[in-house]
Amino acid sequence: MPQFWLMKSEPNCFSFDDLLRSPERTSPWDGVRNYQARNFLRDEIHVGDGVLFYHSNVPAPAIVGVAKVVRAGYPDHTARDPDSDHFDPRATVDNPIWYMVDVQALMAFPQPVSRETMKAHPLLSDMAVLKRGNRLSVLPVDPRHWPVLFELGGISPARINELLISTGGEDDSSR
Repeated sequence: MPQFWLMKSEPNCFSFDDLLRSPERTSPWDGVRNYQARNFLRDEIHVGDGVLFYHSNVPAPAIVGVAKVVRAGYPDHTARDPDSDHFDPRATVDNPIWYMVDVQALMAFPQPVSRETMKAHPLLSDMAVLKRGNRLSVLPVDPRHWPVLFELGGISPARINELLISTGGEDDSSR
């Protein structure tokens, strides 16, 4: 049974449209530099898991699309690249510290689901992304929230389950 995740990105850095334009609509989710989020990427996120793509740090933060994980956690190479904004001099090949997954865009939400809409909805008000002080860029989503969010976004939850099942991915057991 797939798990569900919310991944935040600032659209001026990497937007859902950027993911849609990526080769095979797939891109690494790299640059995460928080230990709790890293642990999700390394230990808990699996191929086939659903991803809600959330635009943050904008006037109206919102879930704007859905993706799926197509490659499980593997070392984030940007941590070892001195030219990267995400460089970490402590990271090595033998001790990578930071991890990433690959995500593939499935579809944009016809109607973005704003933070305000989520806060106002009685079934969504307890979502982790809405909790005060929560700044994680990768968060679990309770399975009971999934269908509500899709309906608000204008997509049938059955259609998303169909999409999640339709394509494969790869586990990286070499971590």
